[in-house]
Amino acid sequence: MKSRNTIDAAVFDFGGVLADEGFRNGLYAIARANSIDPEGFAVQARELIHSSGYLTGEGDEHSYWDALRARTGISGSDKDLRDTILTRFTLREWIFDVLRKLKREGVRLFILSDQTNWLDELEEKHHFYHFFERVFNSYHMGKCKEDQSLFEDVLKILNLNPDAVLFVDDTKEHIERANTVGLNTIWFQGKEDFLEKMNQFLQEPTDPHKC
Repeated sequence: MKSRNTIDAAVFDFGGVLADEGFRNGLYAIARANSIDPEGFAVQARELIHSSGYLTGEGDEHSYWDALRARTGISGSDKDLRDTILTRFTLREWIFDVLRKLKREGVRLFILSDQTNWLDELEEKHHFYHFFERVFNSYHMGKCKEDQSLFEDVLKILNLNPDAVLFVDDTKEHIERANTVGLNTIWFQGKEDFLEKMNQFLQEPTDPHKC
């Protein structure tokens, strides 16, 4: 890890970091409403959002839901299913306090998220894009974080060396791929743990026990 306050940019995942993991929580809610196993359903839903091309903008939402209904037997309109997921993306206000502190210290802020056009819909509702210099979304980038070259693409766009960039994500495999290209990383595993690790990069450390 780099010493305190030596990063130039910080890149944050959305679901599971900046907000509660609405996709997973929404999928579990859909499964329970249809009396099927939540974890098994979530696995199939995640597989389909990749294989359908919806995650990377090569497929559309209606085709995704149709394929998921056909495979799992769930019911519900596209809108009802979408709303079940989107309403569970609750922004974590405490982490936006960290973003404000980073901005005051001159750190450039970005999002790197495996999301569909749903992220743009969440922006229309919650208005958080203005915190960030740019939002890198798999739906618009045409590739997701399972492809290591996405991290390389982002670094080229930022025109920064990897050791000047911090990446925060709640998925261990994404963190491992980011480490491979040389990024500083924090594997998000909860608020207190995150704040303790984040203090390595803050000029004015945050007390995890008072937030």
